[in-house]
Amino acid sequence: MTIRRSVSLAFLAVAIACTKGDAPKAGTSAGGNAGTLRVALLTPGPISDQAWNGGAYAGLMRIKDSLGAQVSHVQTKSPQEFDENFRQYGVQGYDLVFGHGFEFQEAAARASKEFPRTIYVTTSGHTVGANLAGMDFAFEEGAYLAGMVAGSLTKTGILACIGGTELPPVKASFKAFELGVHAVNPKAQVLTGYIGNWDDVSAGKEQALAYIARGADVVFQNADAAGLGIIQAAREKKVYAVGANADQNAIAPETIIGSVVIDVPHALLSVAREVQEKRFTARVISLGLKEDVVRWTVNPALASRVSPALTKSVDSVTALLRAGTMRLPVGATSDSSK
Repeated sequence: MTIRRSVSLAFLAVAIACTKGDAPKAGTSAGGNAGTLRVALLTPGPISDQAWNGGAYAGLMRIKDSLGAQVSHVQTKSPQEFDENFRQYGVQGYDLVFGHGFEFQEAAARASKEFPRTIYVTTSGHTVGANLAGMDFAFEEGAYLAGMVAGSLTKTGILACIGGTELPPVKASFKAFELGVHAVNPKAQVLTGYIGNWDDVSAGKEQALAYIARGADVVFQNADAAGLGIIQAAREKKVYAVGANADQNAIAPETIIGSVVIDVPHALLSVAREVQEKRFTARVISLGLKEDVVRWTVNPALASRVSPALTKSVDSVTALLRAGTMRLPVGATSDSSK
């Protein structure tokens, strides 16, 4: 498949995936049958990103299909909208509301106190209250493994990390990636930068092209929709990219060496099932390699480029991380992923 055709198909898939529901307005009926579990999702970006937000929306749909729940989704862009929509769902008596991202914690904490009968959960969060929980994804574990593979494949000795905004958990994932690189290639250089938002595909591409011009031949992105631009730049310049948050290998199978995957759908469904069965307890829910929620997924189309010796090393480190006998000194254990 040509590069131009691949890009067109990828962005066609993005456009098709754009449909979403809106939050109910305060004071209106939320609908549904009495006793039906009602679950809402707030995302900070479009569900068409084929990554962080798309994974959460897939989780919401799995909750709907598996538990017969009534569901609602809204995309929010500012802290004011975080508060407004958390409150709207509380007014409507929703059972469970997910705020999908580190940045939702403060607004969720405020809403949880005002609406004690609604359970609020923030992903990548670590704030806990009577009806408030955090879901901590150990994304840095997968990022470390990705760094090991990337460090073994670079020919220039220069790699790049590009994020949306400089949130602490994103910084932690980049630090883990760098540690993984240096575990196999101590002399390699890792360039790191941030776009300033999560949605600007063009800005993501420009940032990637700038780093590639400086010699980077592997680019690790954690930038949601903007990450599609980063992948596009890597494909055009024939360098490697690393997928993030979802299995992005099929977006550019000739370019993406593998993806650091978070099984967000499984994680959200597990929490919703606890709420439906009335056995949910507020806590920080830690999920990583051990729980098979975070994983490093090699692109099968490029797997032959990873040496058997390196594959064996990655498998060994994976086993250590799952067993808890190896810990990453990146300061991300309480607020990892994003």
